[in-house]
Amino acid sequence: MSDRDTRGLNSPLGQELLERARALGPTLKERSAQCEAMSKVPDETIADFQDAGFFKILQSEKYGGYELDPQVYYGVVLEVAKHCMSSAWVLSVIGVHNWQLNLFDPQAAAEVWKDDPSVLISSSYAPVGLVKPVDGGFMLTGRWSFSSGCEHCKWVFLGAVVPVEGQPWDIKNYRTFLVPLDDYKIEKNWDVVGLKGTGSHDIELSDVFVPEHRTHFMLGDTTSDKHSDKRALYRLPFMQVFSRAVCTATLGALESALEDYIQVAQFRIAGGQMMRDHGDSKKVAAQVKANIESMKLIMMNSFDEMLKSAETGIEIDMVERARYRYESSMVADRCIELSSKMLKAAGSGGIRNNSPLLKKHLNMLASQAHVANVSESFELNLGGILFGHEPTELGL
Repeated sequence: MSDRDTRGLNSPLGQELLERARALGPTLKERSAQCEAMSKVPDETIADFQDAGFFKILQSEKYGGYELDPQVYYGVVLEVAKHCMSSAWVLSVIGVHNWQLNLFDPQAAAEVWKDDPSVLISSSYAPVGLVKPVDGGFMLTGRWSFSSGCEHCKWVFLGAVVPVEGQPWDIKNYRTFLVPLDDYKIEKNWDVVGLKGTGSHDIELSDVFVPEHRTHFMLGDTTSDKHSDKRALYRLPFMQVFSRAVCTATLGALESALEDYIQVAQFRIAGGQMMRDHGDSKKVAAQVKANIESMKLIMMNSFDEMLKSAETGIEIDMVERARYRYESSMVADRCIELSSKMLKAAGSGGIRNNSPLLKKHLNMLASQAHVANVSESFELNLGGILFGHEPTELGL
């Protein structure tokens, strides 16, 4: 029996986790207004995710995790996002950190999970921190924005570039720094038009010592064999896995918006006839459905190819890796475009504050602002590689 049979989307555990996500749907939908009003995913929802085992999907077996394929994880996120995109976003981003922690020195995971393997980690990866190398590690100072779900977490991943004496600032020296709650403060300032429930507040700290073992040098994952003794899951490129954490919830929300659009079509009159009988309305529904299924298939196939490469050691061509990353970055753009078509076709009722289509559109719009979803740089990277230039993006 292969790993795909026991750890893949169609494995017994994979299917059970999807069923648990579907079963939570009505509860998540009922709590969605509370989630927005609080600017925070309810504690009860995080507890439900813990009980369902969602945070264990990508976590190491050493700490009680399942070590399942990414397709299982993002399949669960898609289901959750149909009912509450903010909850799905927090699940997606925080849960993927349980995967990334396995890329650190093993001592880091031991410190985070030694007493409680359910402890969660938030993040803010922007390279805005100030770093001073010292004996045994680094001193870190700075303020980072957009740390989704941080109020539920006891640790945080923070991004910064390590300076090299006599050399200019270079993104290739980027690291992720793992910091405990006692060493930072949360500035509650989340006030936005969409994804209101994610509670993506600022993180601030000053002159905090971070030991070497609590840093992750992303470029080192692709230039060495340091993870060669680990399961294929932990040999996948960081950005290929993380980028799906900030676009999959958007895709799930679009799928839910299509259901809303179909409901509107049953009673709205457009151009003197029922919307469900209107040709243009039908075309929009068809376009959205086809694009949703296409984007899902692309994601699943990409992970299939990357897992196969990690298992066999046969490297994927850089053009294909750049294409995977570009396709991921386009998801939010395509979802916004398709959601806009549905809003327009649904008529004036779509602009009311209580319109489900509008609420989901604003959530999707907010997701588009994440740097990993800004597709232009990844488009230029892929086009440049096709023309013979060196890659301009890291972690592919």
